[in-house]
Amino acid sequence: MPAICLKKMNERRTIAILPLLSAALMSIPWLVPHTGWVALFGLVPLLCAERIATGCHIRHFWRWYLLGFVVWNAATTFWIWNATAGGAVFAILYNSLQMFLVFGLFRISRRRFGGCLPYLFLMFAWIAWERIDYSAQLSWPWLTLGNAFSGTVSLVQWYSVTGALGGSLWVWAVNLSLFGLMTAFSEGSWWNRNYKAQMASLFGILVLVAGPIVASEIIYKGYEEKSEGTSRVVIAQPNIDVYNKFGAMTQAEQTETLLGLFPEESGEQLLLVAPETFTSDVVLNDIQSGATWRRFREFLQSRPNTDLLFGASSWEFINKRSQPSLLARPYGDGWIESHNSALIMDASGRTEVFHKSKLVVGVEKMPYPRIFAPVDDWLGGVMGRCVPQDRISCLHLADGTTFGCAVCYESVYGDYCTGYVREGAEFLTIITNDAWWGDTPGYRQHLRYASLRAIELRRDIARCANTGISAFINQRGDIVSSTSWWERRSLEGQVNYNSQLTVFARYGDVTGRVCTLAFILMLLALLVRTVSGGTRRASA
Repeated sequence: MPAICLKKMNERRTIAILPLLSAALMSIPWLVPHTGWVALFGLVPLLCAERIATGCHIRHFWRWYLLGFVVWNAATTFWIWNATAGGAVFAILYNSLQMFLVFGLFRISRRRFGGCLPYLFLMFAWIAWERIDYSAQLSWPWLTLGNAFSGTVSLVQWYSVTGALGGSLWVWAVNLSLFGLMTAFSEGSWWNRNYKAQMASLFGILVLVAGPIVASEIIYKGYEEKSEGTSRVVIAQPNIDVYNKFGAMTQAEQTETLLGLFPEESGEQLLLVAPETFTSDVVLNDIQSGATWRRFREFLQSRPNTDLLFGASSWEFINKRSQPSLLARPYGDGWIESHNSALIMDASGRTEVFHKSKLVVGVEKMPYPRIFAPVDDWLGGVMGRCVPQDRISCLHLADGTTFGCAVCYESVYGDYCTGYVREGAEFLTIITNDAWWGDTPGYRQHLRYASLRAIELRRDIARCANTGISAFINQRGDIVSSTSWWERRSLEGQVNYNSQLTVFARYGDVTGRVCTLAFILMLLALLVRTVSGGTRRASA
């Protein structure tokens, strides 16, 4: 740090403004399409504020970077409030607190490590946290840094190798490099380097910034859509108000509205797609008893080559004295378990079922049920208790074609979605219900995340929303066609089959695993230095 620090007033004003500036910059990619590149320098002001606070011994700096994280989370995910005020407050504060703890751990490492080691520790710790968050009981990976490029897919075609956490690594690497360059200039150490060292530094940063962009553009322009077969798909967006689902229309009326969006009889192979939780009258013990299922089969009788995929809140009755699982609720003389399901059927009555595994905390999922189930029982059953499927399985068309169906929130989880293609999925569908959030950035962000899954897996995607945006997405992540917000209509398109596995699909999240290992090793080194009392040499 410079020998003479700023006056106290200016110091405090600076470290108050810079974390908020970072929050504003990092919010832009989630709110404005095609601005993912802003994330490549959005964290620099936060790093500058931390450096000033450390060098000038500003106390209570933690208040300001915690505030910055809260502002970033609130600015990008405020729309949760439209569905649940309590859930919004919890998600914003919970995710902010995790960011705060990671950054605080970095601050601790600054006391024990010298040079660039604390910053490498920060990068690895952050990505390790993002990876762990994908499988945590309380999981909210919406603001994974690699997701910043979901609206700029031409920049990240290499996600087919690294997945979205490769983007997180790129964001941190570029931000830290730019911060290091600024520090070298501000300290004057830049001018102590010889010409070759200066040019090597500038060239390295240029390659780090431009290399992935150039490589991605080459891949993007040269990629040819794989087509080992095709299916014609018709998506129905019924645009039913979820807050008045049964107040304005009965289930039978909703069913007729949906079927009215599908085309007349067709002799060719056809997949019809309806949104998530379209009906709630599916009893898994006796599927054929459901009125919606019977009406769908009647509709399909004159369409022998047609499959119908739809979402349902399904139920399973279990006639046992003892509770079959912590998530089961008492019902009569037995128990009932609920699921958020995707079902596919054809004219013969053949029906396959997939239960959503990645559930929304609170609304669908009860985390740590041994702890919270008794509390929920005492409160009268206010938390969701959907039972997830133990492992991924695929669905099949009548001709035997295998495809994966991600139900809503599952499309946010890249490493999880590799399970579909490993099970043989040749294309993907997503069924969702984004109407809960209203006309906010939420449903647009959710749509763009589907583009990342298309790149990572190189699979065509047919995405059906009750409202929000339904779309066809190709293997490059391009949105080929889409509906509009709050529009009742159908959308027809074609999906290409691809059985090839990308590097990411074959090996999974290698980037996250390597960064987690690096974090663990550095954390152990930090603990050893802390226990032994070793400290870094005084440095800026």
